[in-house]
Amino acid sequence: MKYMIMMFAGLGAATETRTPEWIAGMHELLMKLDGELREAGELVASERLLDPSLATTVRFRDGAPLPTDGPFAEVKESLAGYWLVEVSEERAVEIASQVVVYTEYPMEVRRVMDMSPEL
Repeated sequence: MKYMIMMFAGLGAATETRTPEWIAGMHELLMKLDGELREAGELVASERLLDPSLATTVRFRDGAPLPTDGPFAEVKESLAGYWLVEVSEERAVEIASQVVVYTEYPMEVRRVMDMSPEL
């Protein structure tokens, strides 16, 4: 089954109070996990996302879509990146847990909806 593992971080605050050593360690951990997932054939896709301040929000206002600059939602934490993996739920939670232990930021593990035609 496919799972999306989503990493969340504080808006602009994810690293501003962290030491350069902590940031380097986080980067090293994420690159190590990414490499392990690729090598194991578990990784379907992964991407990092730019800061949400560079996002465009499209809302429905006055009967029409209205694009505006800025974060996509009024939240303290936003999506920073993701892994799409093909693994068991237990393995997906294990992957997310490795990052949470280091960063202390939440990660969401969500199963991807299977849209294959029924036989």
